[in-house]
Amino acid sequence: MQKHVAFHFDFGSPNSYLAHLLIPGLAQAYGATFTYVPVLLGGIFRATGNRAPGETNAGIENKLRYERRDLLRFTERNGIVDEFSFNPYFPINTLQLMRGCIAAHRLGVFELYMERVFRGMWQFEQNLGDPEVLSRWLTDGGLEAEPLFALIQDPEVKTQLISNTEMAVSAGDFGAPTFHYDGEIYFGKDRIRDLEQHLAGLDN
Repeated sequence: MQKHVAFHFDFGSPNSYLAHLLIPGLAQAYGATFTYVPVLLGGIFRATGNRAPGETNAGIENKLRYERRDLLRFTERNGIVDEFSFNPYFPINTLQLMRGCIAAHRLGVFELYMERVFRGMWQFEQNLGDPEVLSRWLTDGGLEAEPLFALIQDPEVKTQLISNTEMAVSAGDFGAPTFHYDGEIYFGKDRIRDLEQHLAGLDN
């Protein structure tokens, strides 16, 4: 049976990026296919009454300190310490970036765009909320920024992102990243171990 996993993500989520780094290994180890589904995290929060961790944890220094240490443990455990750096411009409004995913897919450059934006956000500390910075970053990565920016304004592109987000909420999402596999939902990078067990058939 083909193992198909849907991966709902938003560039504004560092955990989406960290999960993304592990997906190639998961796909190879378990013979699984991962489909990337861009969603708007802010839209999911509004639809479900959820709030961003940066908001709910604000002022709780012990928890913030723990979260930083826990994140470091995750990167150390998975050998990706050098591939992650917390973006000093965070939080960044990702509406245009996520619409860009839809546009990039239509232009046939989705994987290149997705990888470039993820790396810019969470490895190379780029302020991708600034259109000039984004344009330069995409161009330097081998992408044509102008056609992407033009298509981002297409009503059908905007509608597709809304539809993706509404579909994610209907499927049970309340944040990102969220994995969907075989009728089950796995939220966040810390549930990747559970997803692995399911992919390996060890959760029965």
